[in-house]
Amino acid sequence: MEEIDSEDDLSDILESNSQKWTRRLQNLYFVALLFAASVWIYEFGFSDAEEPLSFTSWVMTSLLFCATIIQSGITYLRWKKTRSIAKNFFFFGIICFSVFLIYARLLSGADPLASEWIHNLANPLVTHIFLLGILILESSRASIGVSRLNLGPAKVLALSFVTLILAGTGLLLLPNSTQGGISFVDALFTSTSAVCVTGLAVLDTGTTFTHAGQNILIILFQLGGLGMMTFTSFFSLFFYGNASFSGNLYIKELVQSKQIGNMVKILLKIVFITFLLEVIGILLIFFSTDSVHFADRSEHIYFSIFHGISAFCNAGFTLVPNGFHGEEFGESYGLHLILAFLIIAGGLGFSVLFNYYTYLKTWIIARIRYFKTKEPIRHQTWQININTRIILFTTFLLLGIGTVSFFIIEYNNAFAGKTLEGKIISSFFAAVTPRSGGLNTIDLNLLTMPSLMLTMLLMWIGGSPGSMAGGIKTTTFMVATLNMVSLSRGKDRIEFMKRKISEESVRRAFSVISLSLLFIGLSIFGLSITDPDKGLLPIAFECFSAYSIVGLSLGATVDLSEPGKIILVSTMFIGRIGALTFMVAVFRRVSTNHYRYPSEEILIN
Repeated sequence: MEEIDSEDDLSDILESNSQKWTRRLQNLYFVALLFAASVWIYEFGFSDAEEPLSFTSWVMTSLLFCATIIQSGITYLRWKKTRSIAKNFFFFGIICFSVFLIYARLLSGADPLASEWIHNLANPLVTHIFLLGILILESSRASIGVSRLNLGPAKVLALSFVTLILAGTGLLLLPNSTQGGISFVDALFTSTSAVCVTGLAVLDTGTTFTHAGQNILIILFQLGGLGMMTFTSFFSLFFYGNASFSGNLYIKELVQSKQIGNMVKILLKIVFITFLLEVIGILLIFFSTDSVHFADRSEHIYFSIFHGISAFCNAGFTLVPNGFHGEEFGESYGLHLILAFLIIAGGLGFSVLFNYYTYLKTWIIARIRYFKTKEPIRHQTWQININTRIILFTTFLLLGIGTVSFFIIEYNNAFAGKTLEGKIISSFFAAVTPRSGGLNTIDLNLLTMPSLMLTMLLMWIGGSPGSMAGGIKTTTFMVATLNMVSLSRGKDRIEFMKRKISEESVRRAFSVISLSLLFIGLSIFGLSITDPDKGLLPIAFECFSAYSIVGLSLGATVDLSEPGKIILVSTMFIGRIGALTFMVAVFRRVSTNHYRYPSEEILIN
């Protein structure tokens, strides 16, 4: 036996043993969670048991209890190493809640007269939510070390969406998710449409899917709108600690941030703003809709939650069979405006919201100091950066042109019979929803050809970078437009609001435009082969809608063949992650570029 020469050697041996036991317990913990998740999937998707405490629920609770006992050992070893109660407070909370859960189950089963809170805690729904939370945290743990795989942000972004789409497909195929079962292709299409926040549907969401299936859709387009890596990175950094410098660089690329500071704060702002605006939207929808349209209060609340999240995430899914142009909500103009502003907020991008948050905070602090100390207000130039200015200018320009154009073109056509107020609001909504919203307050089949062409143009442009919206983005469109104007005026550079646009931005803009037209063209070409009976206009409209992840449809999607649905699935996926990102993920990046060839002028035009 090897002698221990010093206290340092003893410390190293104890540290090594602690790490070994931690790894062993961690493996057992994951096995217990895996079995608990399997039981949960069975109970969620297959079980017909209606009793409050079914056998599978007991098994799941027992497995969770075993997992938390193992977690207590891991937490003890972690606490023994760090001696930090604060760092492990969350894990102690998980263990305590698990003990209370088991206690409630045992007491509720032994004593039917137990207090109401005991029965509420013993409800299987509590166990389901608790297990789902643990699974999210444990899946988030993996994202903290993603940068070590050396895959690159583009590949990981694509793989995260593929993983979420396949998981959603599997959950939608469960018997309890639908009223009568659906095919694999329909489940794949619906899952892709939800994850890519598109809204194109081959099935009626309100009648085909049960509440369980609709809940799955909410989770899918919430994760898809935020970005799965953004969501998991937030939880991993928040609960498991800060990432390394390379990890922060990695997350910076994923969330398209210009800062490399504390990524926890950036991700916290993204998640906080998302949920805050969604909650405000849900409350406004609830109070703007009449309860007579719903069977009870719970259905009214669920309607508000579903459409509040769907509108802000630009998902385009609705529980109303004929959309918001039917008899029930066709004249609910207050609801239309709420949905429109939620779509706009989701399509502006977090960079714009952060920029204005910083501006307003500085403005308020400066005025408070002035009133308190009479300190002069200093003029700080360019707090609103060029990116925000371009986005807002282009957004309001497109909304204004779209609203006026729809109002003039459809005044006596699709808007015939509406009041003047209804025509103005309907025109405004018609200009908003192609920006990736997907919800519609008018029957698109009533629109004239000029309106359909304008809708396709607005869908192609889409929303803003770093947002829930798709399309080539407002900044790309504006940079390309400014480049054409500069060339027409004989200028050798692009200028906007006393700033010069970089050559790299111009190159990326024209790459995005070229690739978007290429993939949309390939999609139209493919559908013309698989579904030639649909006609060129409906096929082109669906392809623009799929690539720009809008969700508007002329009705051709429902009757597409299975190969046609697969083509649109691919189009939605590429449109969501971005054609340029897709190409970066496919092709290997050049490791070095330390050379330069002689330049030559190419004859163009």
